Amino acid sequence: MSIFALPSLGADMEAGKLVEWLVKPGDRVERGDVVAVVETQKGAIEIEIFEAGEIAELIAEVGQTLPVGAPLARLGAAGEAATAHAPPARPAATAPPAPAAAAPPVETRAEPRPPGAAPVAAAPGAAPASPAARARAAEAGIALSAIVGTGPGGAVLLVDVERHLAGAGTARPAETPATPPAEAGTPKGKPGLDMAEMRRAIAAAMSRAKREIPHYYLSHEIDLQAAQDRLSALNAARTPDRRLLMGALLIRATVGALAKVPELNGRFEAEPFAPATSVNCGMAVAMRGGGLIAPAILDAQDMDADAIMAAMRDIVGRTRTGRLRMSEITQGTITVSSLGETGVDALFGVIYPPQVALVGFGAPRPKPVVRDGGVVPRLCVTATLAADHRVSDGRRGALFLAEIDRLLQEPDSP
Repeated sequence: MSIFALPSLGADMEAGKLVEWLVKPGDRVERGDVVAVVETQKGAIEIEIFEAGEIAELIAEVGQTLPVGAPLARLGAAGEAATAHAPPARPAATAPPAPAAAAPPVETRAEPRPPGAAPVAAAPGAAPASPAARARAAEAGIALSAIVGTGPGGAVLLVDVERHLAGAGTARPAETPATPPAEAGTPKGKPGLDMAEMRRAIAAAMSRAKREIPHYYLSHEIDLQAAQDRLSALNAARTPDRRLLMGALLIRATVGALAKVPELNGRFEAEPFAPATSVNCGMAVAMRGGGLIAPAILDAQDMDADAIMAAMRDIVGRTRTGRLRMSEITQGTITVSSLGETGVDALFGVIYPPQVALVGFGAPRPKPVVRDGGVVPRLCVTATLAADHRVSDGRRGALFLAEIDRLLQEPDSP
């Protein structure tokens, strides 16, 4: 038997509010399964479990605000939950056996259901749903029958309602706005997001970064014309929901360049520093009401540009509703921040601890460039690198930016 405790979802996190259980006692879970939803300064985060087993007991109640490390549930091996909740056996000395033919049926008593733990139907024929999902759907004026449920037996969970509201539950995927990911966010006042608390958390994390991380900065101008021409050719034959944005190519080139300079990818949590084996690329998303979140695209090294674009759409959609997974918040190994088409020429970011690098892209703009002895207009962007001097130096950082440049010049890079 082991205890599943509230994990830290950031270096500055002190507590979180449990808003929904997605499991109940007796449920079998595997490592990485989402078992609960906790509200933090970053919004409502889906909490994943760290080990396989069976839920023996839900310790924390929905609505509680708990400090990091507080016990949430008790986890046991298969069968332990049922044993823990079974009624005590009647002592043999006081319970003489009755004749087999006259043995009455054993009366069973349903255990109290933990709040929000199991989907229930409000009326015969109604779609099964968790209480939190039913309340959210009623608040939004949406019929549960219109929402695709992902819970046990097709039950509608709170996360399904939020995804439906964000457009993910419709037949046609919601079209991504023409602005890059850094421009998308959650409107001010969106339920589950406290902008003042988010700003406090960002300030704490950035203060720690500047205090503990010896930053160095580099910048490099990249000619994007070849990438833009290739992008335009690809998108000409695609429907709007399948078109690529330049942001997807910038992230893919950044991820690809890490193969040449792997020491920029990882988390400095213990000495000696060791680069991460996979690239979980954080994507800075600015909230319209203020604040910034940088959820990670996990295992981005295995994705082509289309897969990265799909991941960007998904993350932006869930960020708008404040519904991100714990792994996306806590496992980033490098972050990319893009100002989009309406930003300034360059940005010099602050590394998000315990990561060791942040790549910034300014606004792409047409600029006069000398090519083949003449001056021609070309689409260009300024790329910057903020890196941790404890694990790399300016020469390696320059090699990294040059590799991003090279990958963006390849005509078939998308």
